[in-house]
Amino acid sequence: MYVKTTSRKIKDGAEVRYLHLAHNQWDSAKQRSVPQVIYSFGREDALDRDAIKRLVASLSRLLDPADALAATAGSDLVFLESRPLGGVHVLDALWRRLNIDKIMRQAGQNCRGRPRDNSASERVLFALVASRALAPSSKLAASDWVNNDVHIPGLPATSDDACYRAMDWLYAIRGELEKEIYHQVADLLNLEVDLLFFDTTSARSPEAAKTPTTTSPPGSAPTETQKTAATTFPRS
Repeated sequence: MYVKTTSRKIKDGAEVRYLHLAHNQWDSAKQRSVPQVIYSFGREDALDRDAIKRLVASLSRLLDPADALAATAGSDLVFLESRPLGGVHVLDALWRRLNIDKIMRQAGQNCRGRPRDNSASERVLFALVASRALAPSSKLAASDWVNNDVHIPGLPATSDDACYRAMDWLYAIRGELEKEIYHQVADLLNLEVDLLFFDTTSARSPEAAKTPTTTSPPGSAPTETQKTAATTFPRS
């Protein structure tokens, strides 16, 4: 389908142009395609342009966003790419609400020597967190995700080496970072820190190594020692 233009002269001799929505249809008698008008938009100088905009917007919803942009863009514009931003936008807002970006940028500035610009490392670490939340994969795949699949504000591109350097730096500032983030979360959520839960999956008490291990023959009931075997930690 396409827009067909026709013209005719009115009584005062002026030429008036009319716009139509048309498509070509094969005429077996004439053995050629002939235009067939589907809808007439009326005179060009009296065109309802708001109605045309609504029609174009409605038709654009049937297309992929990239195709819709390419179809409506001028001839001097070339579509390059489009990337999702929604999930990253929400995570970045939470990241900034907790002031993690500011904490990271100020981390380690009390040390001797020339102050370090931590902005790039902070963005890389945010990208790794976003990747873990939105597209869990390896760190090697995370850099490819940043470079090709998503838009990270302040980080147009990164590399595997940059990711590893950022994690090394994160390990170096972990104590300061954990302390400051704890204060941010406790204040933001008004927490009463009466009980803390720790993941002790890989924790082991020195006393546990001294406790003798007892076994029972297959099918026999466990002994009282086996029933009550546990490692206790004194309260601090």
